[in-house]
Amino acid sequence: MLVKQELIGKIKDYFDLNIYETKVWLALLSKGIASAGQVATISRVPRSRTYDVLESLEKKGFAIVKLGKPVRYIGVKPKVILEKLKNNVRNNAEERIKSLGKVKETDEFTQLEELYTGGIDSVKREDVSAALKGKSNISNYLREILQNANEEVIICSNAEEINQKLKLFQQTIEILKKEGIKVKFALSGDEKLISKLEKSFSTKIKKIEIDAKFYIIDRKEVLFYVSKQEDEDIAIWLNSEFFSKAFATLFDAAMGE
Repeated sequence: MLVKQELIGKIKDYFDLNIYETKVWLALLSKGIASAGQVATISRVPRSRTYDVLESLEKKGFAIVKLGKPVRYIGVKPKVILEKLKNNVRNNAEERIKSLGKVKETDEFTQLEELYTGGIDSVKREDVSAALKGKSNISNYLREILQNANEEVIICSNAEEINQKLKLFQQTIEILKKEGIKVKFALSGDEKLISKLEKSFSTKIKKIEIDAKFYIIDRKEVLFYVSKQEDEDIAIWLNSEFFSKAFATLFDAAMGE
């Protein structure tokens, strides 16, 4: 079987197989139906190892045994394998989310919270400014400060960015509105997308031409993006009432308020 080592290496990584498993699976796919001896010949995997590898592939769902004698094996269609692996990842993720959701109910989590709030050097929000790196970290922190708002939230961003996080913003803004918190939007980008977002949020959005990204909470704290290096966003969070008020005033002036 003439298969490039580069392909074997990539298939191995894509499907989380070892080298022998990859070679045997590729041999089965190329042959269709094959005995262990034929697989060993095609794949160039030692015959003494071929039986173990075929058994391993069968357990993982990459191969099935054809009824009859001699025993022969069939390679499972790649598309079927891919869908199976995707479902496994999805199911594992859902189980992990459920498991993490139950952590809050444990004594250990209560102790963690006590360490954070009552430790020797407990962290006070008014004493903190921070640099945040990565989309996931920034989104998680953004959700927290938005949900802690008491009076007003100012959102200045790009329409595509907001649309990509539509689920996060829809849920959060709905909560804010129910609590009577004022939400102000200013977005750059495509007008049609901005109109779509207006309907999604049931909120008037001001179109701007400057591609800036920042969030002001209660005119007391501000989170603004300062850089984007390839796939890694960088943002600064400042818990400064003086700075936040000044920033919010400039925003109001730019919006004509």
